[in-house]
Amino acid sequence: MSDPVTELPSNGRVTRADLRVAPELAAFVENEALPGTGVDAAAFWKGLAALVRDFGPRNAALLARRDELQAAIDAWHREERGGREAYKAFLAEIGYMLPEGEPFTIETENVDPEIALVPGPQLVVPITNARFALNAANARWGSLYDCLYGTDAMGSEPPSGAYDRGRGARVVARARVFLDEAFPLAGTSHADARRYHVRGGELLVDDMPLVEPEKFIGYRGHPRAPESVLLRNHGLHVELVFDRTHLIGSRDQAGLADVRLESAMSAIMDLEDSVACVDAEDKVGAYRNWLGLMKGDLVETFQKGGAQVIRRLNPDLTFTAPEGGEVTVKGRALLLVRNVGHLMTNPAILDADGGEVFEGLMDAMVTVLIAMHDLRKTKGPRNSVTGSVYVVK
Repeated sequence: MSDPVTELPSNGRVTRADLRVAPELAAFVENEALPGTGVDAAAFWKGLAALVRDFGPRNAALLARRDELQAAIDAWHREERGGREAYKAFLAEIGYMLPEGEPFTIETENVDPEIALVPGPQLVVPITNARFALNAANARWGSLYDCLYGTDAMGSEPPSGAYDRGRGARVVARARVFLDEAFPLAGTSHADARRYHVRGGELLVDDMPLVEPEKFIGYRGHPRAPESVLLRNHGLHVELVFDRTHLIGSRDQAGLADVRLESAMSAIMDLEDSVACVDAEDKVGAYRNWLGLMKGDLVETFQKGGAQVIRRLNPDLTFTAPEGGEVTVKGRALLLVRNVGHLMTNPAILDADGGEVFEGLMDAMVTVLIAMHDLRKTKGPRNSVTGSVYVVK
């Protein structure tokens, strides 16, 4: 493997295949991104060079065609005063609008449940900000109590200052209404519950079962007095957390301290609109955060309220299944990566003719290379449990 530090030509770049690469990007790819993927450095650069050679001109041609279409549309608006039908006919004439195709179906394999089966919110965050990226990845689970207390979801703004017991009581009451709606009980209400326990593989609330017992997925702790109970409704999990030493749990007749909801099912790590990566240094910073997410070792340290906070990826959650054994649910959102589109070039890499390569081609190679760290994992938390990489364009 070439040494990007000792191989600098006069223009301050290193040669890889027929590309001239900024040394900081070459060093990152070869010393950080490639190790552990099973991909040889020479093969990577050769592949990227081929991608640039084959698809760079096609990308440029698409942009030229786009300019032609836009110029024609601008001229039509200046010269014509036709109505909707005339405009549609014009767009069809220049090839901007095409006839609708026949109905079709697709079957995509190895798609994670967050994409194929389970509905839920999706976040978009700048990948250049490690703290934001970690917050989004960890937003898979959120407190219903915190949400109701700290927002206007109940119809009024949250109070300032110390904890408001009256508002807290309304939060608890509203959460119980949600539980009655999603997990109704036979002959009683969650609002009246004094004890949650597991017996014979069944969740009982004051000895009364769920109307739909299959919604009980697991528990933590002792079955007679569980630390938490895992439920599922419409594919989304809900965790009831019990703690009689907690501020809220100590005042609750059942000891219920929180209701945690599976929330942001997926998050897009954005390399495009929400960031400004104008050179190799910027791109390396963004790629390094993506690498930390895919390897699972991204950590951010910051000050909050006068104290040091260390943020890292949440682990998966493990529960005891109703009939024994273990149930594991993901502790993090499924992460997608948004590559730069067709318009932008970046000086981090120059092609054989000395021109900046299209940034989307560079993103495609580097982000998927980095994602291979997740694909090759044999143990520990994974981003994709089906072995897929999700690229947004």
